[in-house]
Amino acid sequence: MKVGRPFLGSILLRKGVLTEEQLDATLAQKEVTGERLGEILLRLGLVDETALAMALAEQYGVDFVDLDRFSPNPAAVAMLPERHASRYQAVPVRFVDDALLIAVADPTDLMVKDELGLAIGMPLRLAVSTRSAVRAGLGVAYGTGQAAPSPVGEIAGARQQTQSARPSQGLGEVRADAQGAPAVDFVNRIISLSIQERASDIHVEPQRDRVVVRARIDGVLREIAQTDSSLANAISARLKIMSELDIAERRVPQDGRVSVTFNGEPVDLRVAVMPTSWGEQVVLRVLYRSAHQRDLSQLGMASDTAAAIRRALTQPYGMVISSGPTGSGKTTTLYAGLDMLNSTSRAIMTIEDPVEYQVEGLCQIDVNPKAGLTFASGLRTILRSDPDVLLVGEIRDGETAQIAVQAALTGHLVLTTLHANSAVRSVARLTEMGVEKAMIGNTVNCIIAQRLARRLCVNCRAPYEASAEMLMCDLDNGQPLEVPEMTLYRAHGCPSCANTGYRGRVAFYEVLDLSKPRLRRLVEGPLDELQDAALAEGLRTLSQDGLRLCIEGLTSLDEIRRIVGTSV
Repeated sequence: MKVGRPFLGSILLRKGVLTEEQLDATLAQKEVTGERLGEILLRLGLVDETALAMALAEQYGVDFVDLDRFSPNPAAVAMLPERHASRYQAVPVRFVDDALLIAVADPTDLMVKDELGLAIGMPLRLAVSTRSAVRAGLGVAYGTGQAAPSPVGEIAGARQQTQSARPSQGLGEVRADAQGAPAVDFVNRIISLSIQERASDIHVEPQRDRVVVRARIDGVLREIAQTDSSLANAISARLKIMSELDIAERRVPQDGRVSVTFNGEPVDLRVAVMPTSWGEQVVLRVLYRSAHQRDLSQLGMASDTAAAIRRALTQPYGMVISSGPTGSGKTTTLYAGLDMLNSTSRAIMTIEDPVEYQVEGLCQIDVNPKAGLTFASGLRTILRSDPDVLLVGEIRDGETAQIAVQAALTGHLVLTTLHANSAVRSVARLTEMGVEKAMIGNTVNCIIAQRLARRLCVNCRAPYEASAEMLMCDLDNGQPLEVPEMTLYRAHGCPSCANTGYRGRVAFYEVLDLSKPRLRRLVEGPLDELQDAALAEGLRTLSQDGLRLCIEGLTSLDEIRRIVGTSV
């Protein structure tokens, strides 16, 4: 025991857990049996596990963690292999600053910290919990002591090919590495963890001395795992095998896809491989095909916003456009509209890359450029198949834009997505693709611009009083926002939200309703005039709708500012 470290008995005396007589009797028994003091106290029922663990934490100058009150963070669990966790009876809890916090029942083994540090390859901090809580925590973290379930329940047609990322490594060696347990286990674990956390993207990034894996969770990239650089070749090879890519080719970018199942849920992964200085970077886009379908009333939009979208969807023909950056929920909004339209009296067809939601009653088509099935060619075929409603996954080029507009002019209702920063900018985006403004005015029913904000964690959000000056966000039309002082919330952080302050996401919108005659006419003029007229007609901008979420306590001003800029 180090000099100056308090004896366990002294701590228990000071806390009033033991009397001096009980301590003296226990110490006398310790001299006879050679047992540890804590073991004797537990056996005699003089202390409980929690009191002993808290005293041990104080004795060794570490934190006490009550594992019974919250579950270990899955991202932390991914850092420590199950065999090491079981061997040392150690539960990864969460990330603290740049270190991993690990709970153990016995902090007296001074070699544990060093050996765990070697196992995870990053700084760590020990904490103490009760022995029973550690056993239960291991079961929660690793599935009753087993490794995390592999998400790869089904891989269609994976070709057993290999690649060489190091000139000295032969194809046979890479094949063995890619199919070996370390690479397979690591890839399965990161995919499993990312799907469990509902991540939208997974970035596997080789660096000089390690491979870092980051997942985009609730719209923000977060490091979830890392491993030694010696596995870089095998990891990229494994991912390329899964996605049926040319594994012998490592000099040019490649794109592929793989379908997997996780806990019975079908999930599509779009795979992009890019050569870098330190190896091949692999980015996987995660698409949850069986996500629960929601109607417009369940998307959290304001009642007037939902009403405007419903009016546009109930027209017999025309276009409804959802715009925004990748991952802003555009397809979810359009599928909520399709859910409203879906009936036996309508023929509804979709063409997507890939199909994101499987819905009964819809004819859904995946684009396949290698086979010649593009958005443009597929859309031409669909128009010869007597549809009433079309969903075009994305307008990417002028040819697709022209065909979609022609379909709307000839009596079809067309739903589509577009990459644009705002509703008005969507008009400019279509004109850049060669669509005449007069055609836009004649065909588009409404344009929806949307974003996703992280939802404040209800367990730890921190209230504060916001003044009217703090909320002068209506800079789009130069008018101050007239609001009284009110209570808003900031992100704080707790174990249930992995100390981020946020859990889940919520959408906010702006809707340019082109069913209004004045706005339809102004589409052909300067965009500034269209924007001003839309504001005069009651357009709620993205900034204003984001503030609505802040006032309702769903997100924070900092989060809205992060997404839409400083106009909030």
